[in-house]
Amino acid sequence: MAMRVMLADDEPFILQGLSRLIDWEGEGCEIVKMAADGQEALDYLTEGEVDLIVTDIRMPRMNGIELLEAVRREKNTDAYVVILSGYSDFKYAQAAIRYEAMEYLLKPVQKEQLLAIVRKVVESKAVSKQEELDTKRMQRGYLMQNLSALLQSRTEEQRLSYVREHFRCAGGIRYLHICLNDLAALEEMTDEEVVTLKDKVYECAAAWLQEDADHLLGEFFAYEEEYEIGFLYCDYMAAERNMNEAAFMRAFHQALQKGSENVPVILLLGKRVEDIAKISHSYSSACVLRSFKGFQDRQSAYYYEKEVQVGETKPILCAKSLDALVEAVEAGDAIAINKSVDALFTEMDQLDRTRDTVVMNLNWLIFRLLSLATEQDESVSQDEVLSYISGNVSKEEIIRGSRAHLRKFAGEYAEYLVQLKKNVSGGILQEIETEIREHYAENLTLRELGQKYYINSSYLGQIFRKHYGQSFKSYLNTCRIREAAMQLVRTDKKIGEIAEDVGYHDLDYFISRFIEQEGCTPSRYRKQARETG
Repeated sequence: MAMRVMLADDEPFILQGLSRLIDWEGEGCEIVKMAADGQEALDYLTEGEVDLIVTDIRMPRMNGIELLEAVRREKNTDAYVVILSGYSDFKYAQAAIRYEAMEYLLKPVQKEQLLAIVRKVVESKAVSKQEELDTKRMQRGYLMQNLSALLQSRTEEQRLSYVREHFRCAGGIRYLHICLNDLAALEEMTDEEVVTLKDKVYECAAAWLQEDADHLLGEFFAYEEEYEIGFLYCDYMAAERNMNEAAFMRAFHQALQKGSENVPVILLLGKRVEDIAKISHSYSSACVLRSFKGFQDRQSAYYYEKEVQVGETKPILCAKSLDALVEAVEAGDAIAINKSVDALFTEMDQLDRTRDTVVMNLNWLIFRLLSLATEQDESVSQDEVLSYISGNVSKEEIIRGSRAHLRKFAGEYAEYLVQLKKNVSGGILQEIETEIREHYAENLTLRELGQKYYINSSYLGQIFRKHYGQSFKSYLNTCRIREAAMQLVRTDKKIGEIAEDVGYHDLDYFISRFIEQEGCTPSRYRKQARETG
């Protein structure tokens, strides 16, 4: 954005001379106002904004010193002020100094003098803007730290007071997961493509929410899955838009989906709580919905209260038939699987096989199968398993009586469990770790590493998390930020260059990742390191 300049002088030819004395546009400036006296300049400041005022002293109605005094008294601008005068009387210089004029120049103004001042102001504004941006980032980061603590049920009064003071959260509140809901498609994307997609969804959400966009928790937040954005919904948001909650969520979802044309977006709404102090309950219930979304009927929004409720007429659970089928799947016994499927259908037929009965039994089966996977390896991602299940199970096929469909799925799931049981040698993980250290700046993906080392990428991601205590992408980001920190201290490279060197092509994303890991911006990290070094 160009620096805005106002010139004030009662002699038109001097105004024209000042406007042409230097190449204002070339210096990153725009002359937004040429005033004939101090009063006209002051009037402009009631509605216009400027960054630099260059004003003569001797003018009718209001002179330059009076204009400077009024500006400081009324505090209607923080613009730099340069006083011009054809007089060398010391009293004018004294007044200019008293009211904090940036410079006091005698006419005729020399081009080199004015050019030096303009460049000094441009540089000062750039430094101030960066400092302001850094301060806002740090404040936002501190707010996110306190919100993160509240999500973990750490509700110390100091944290609650800070959040209530800096975050609009009065009345009822819900925690939402905004999910990109096609894991197979997302795994085919590069890290940058996924980041770009999430950014588009985030931008659409922010544009729709407007002043409530600070309730999005996507930029400094470590509690979301890689394909999620957090959001804190409050009752006032719907009320101020003359909507009820359901209408708000429908409109919000439509806005989100515009940012993700090819990947479906869904909302997981944790239970409503009355106060931010209880937000951990809403957050944990939203996490529970992750398990439901993989096999419930496809919806744009899942409400915790609706998904976990039990109807007045309870369908009957075919417990023995389900237990036998789960045991057959766990044993990988194809014959027993077929017999158990037949027994399950026979029992449901005897119950008239209503839709509610089939859905309940199928959901129970999937919960049991999900448990089998996590029992094999506690690092198994439930989202990975549910994605596999939801991609292979059709409720409608089973409701219509397709035993063959359930037999096929159960047999394939048994093979999936066999794969999970296979132990991967530490040698492969060591090779992958070496690959990351040597090629961290490249676009490494689990899919490509899985192909290179002949291992299923989903399972590779799971054992990686178990071994290193974090996801593959988090580990990769840690390596990149660690290298960036070293370059900040040991080189004079610009921050943008360092970001590119370590594999980030989006500077804002790099900065947010750096703050998340190191607790400050890259520029501040460099400054602190050199001051203490």
